[in-house]
Amino acid sequence: MVLLPTDRMDSLFSPRCVWVNGPIIVGAGPSGLAVAACLREQGVPYVILERADCIASLWAKRTYDRLKLHLPKQFCELPRMPFPDHYPEYPTRAQFIDYLEDYASKFEIKPEFNCTVQSARYDETSGLWRVLTSGPDSGDMEYIGRWLVVATGENAESVIPDIPGLEGFDGKVTHVSNYKSGEAYRGTSVLVVGCGNSGMEVSLDLCDHGARPAMVVRDAVHVLPREVLGKSTFELAVLLMRWLPLWIVDKIMVILAWIVLGDLAKLGLRRPAAGPLELKETHGRTPVLDYGALAHIRAGDIAVVPAVKRFAKGDQVELADGRVLNFDAVIFATGYRSNVPQWLQGTDFFNKDGYPKTAFPHGWKGQAGLYAVGFTRRGLSGASADAVRIAKDLGNVWREETKPTKRAGACHRRCISVVF
Repeated sequence: MVLLPTDRMDSLFSPRCVWVNGPIIVGAGPSGLAVAACLREQGVPYVILERADCIASLWAKRTYDRLKLHLPKQFCELPRMPFPDHYPEYPTRAQFIDYLEDYASKFEIKPEFNCTVQSARYDETSGLWRVLTSGPDSGDMEYIGRWLVVATGENAESVIPDIPGLEGFDGKVTHVSNYKSGEAYRGTSVLVVGCGNSGMEVSLDLCDHGARPAMVVRDAVHVLPREVLGKSTFELAVLLMRWLPLWIVDKIMVILAWIVLGDLAKLGLRRPAAGPLELKETHGRTPVLDYGALAHIRAGDIAVVPAVKRFAKGDQVELADGRVLNFDAVIFATGYRSNVPQWLQGTDFFNKDGYPKTAFPHGWKGQAGLYAVGFTRRGLSGASADAVRIAKDLGNVWREETKPTKRAGACHRRCISVVF
């Protein structure tokens, strides 16, 4: 038996190493694509790592069929490429995916797919980021570079609350990320847990397909009409914000909602004390835009129920008001969360929930070459704005730090390729 020295053993089993002559972007959703496109415009090379086998996997694989953009298309386009003129004001899910595919093609964005980031940490000794990945084909790899762009966004992981008795529920249990259409639920009673935009729209879709949905409304919620007199409510709010303070715009939005939608408290939908824009600004809580669900709630086709206390035996669900109801299925429309704390190590730039500690518009840049995009809680427009800032800043820094007189830091493991 031949014994190898310890350092030789380490080299044999260490991950293969890739030097990246530019930033390492983690995530090929809209935020990552936007940064990549802007970097190309700046002439900065990069590598983009994506755990799925396609771009924008949330949209491609974890959204329901009837989904459309909730805001007018001009507020959802990525930098340097508007939506096609023939697209409707609210593009469909399929149209938005096509737009992203065309965007990636136009800017020649080619992510490393099936590449899951296990950890990323800044090496103080070398002054470099070390990103350890794994994949079914590539195995373990370590990408090393001067800059790291976190673009995994706010919706990386599905959230299902821990409710007593859920594991014993006999019916079908799923998260909205796995829901496609109400056709599979035709003729059944379905409990939809959550009353945000997804909860409202899934309840409407279930109703349209002949199911009997009941929607859990645990907290107060702002519901606004999608349009007022043919004008997008969001666009109207943006226009008013140019001239009026936020609190006045909030009052106008609430009054308009009351005029158009009526008193929603009678339907079991209480409004929060804080205005819709204030809640969005301070807590990231997006107001619900009505697409027709309210009409079905008024007609009794969609029931509104309080919070779930526990799941009882079989198909029974006990509610906070003491009622016990029977359901064939449960769909959790309880949102998503960031997964940054699971893999980013050794930095206090992000809080425990995986969001930058510094609020928008200053939360896009950290220390030691760290950047973040897609965490503004302002949708695609916020992500696009940060992508432009990041690319401009990186363009300046990259050109300065890669002058011929300067040398890149040493790679301490075997480097097998250079990425441009």
